[in-house]
Amino acid sequence: MARQLDFFSQPEPSLEEVQRQALLCQRCRLAAGRRHVVFGEGPVPADLMWIGEGPGQTEDELGRPFVGRAGELLTRIIEAAGFRREEVYITNIVMCRPPGNRTPLPDEMEACRPFLEEKLRLVAPKIAVLLGSTAAKAFLGPDTRITQVRGRWHHVGGIAVMPTYHPAALLRDPRKKREVWEDVQKVRDLYRELMG
Repeated sequence: MARQLDFFSQPEPSLEEVQRQALLCQRCRLAAGRRHVVFGEGPVPADLMWIGEGPGQTEDELGRPFVGRAGELLTRIIEAAGFRREEVYITNIVMCRPPGNRTPLPDEMEACRPFLEEKLRLVAPKIAVLLGSTAAKAFLGPDTRITQVRGRWHHVGGIAVMPTYHPAALLRDPRKKREVWEDVQKVRDLYRELMG
């Protein structure tokens, strides 16, 4: 992930500067329809980062990531793996809600990319869980298919990356829960190994 810092005032901006720029961002068409920029939340730094697609209606209303039905399920998944939501960093590929919850377009993802790269630099996760196809494509390439890459470790910029299904996909098809649980167990096991 090549860094693009042209609109930050410092070569390595603080989290506060990145967030300030995000709140002012008009880099793509999604800014016109948003209520809130959904930047992300969690401790900085954090060893474990969860990255989804983009905010839904509830997230846009509240300005927080993963707080709707899919977010409630994600919280249960995180807790079932032995973590607390408060100890992991949660964000999305895009920070503004796409109309009708559609998939973010490539140029929208590219507009948000510098913000994501700065969050990765500042949060400095050892492990990132990619939730769904959009997150997997952002990290592993535009032709990536979540069904082919989920459940296998990948390494991007020194981060161990685990793609899995998005919690919203589990709400639509509960049969995928077993596969996600298998993936999350791998995340838990590597985390324990890395943390000693």
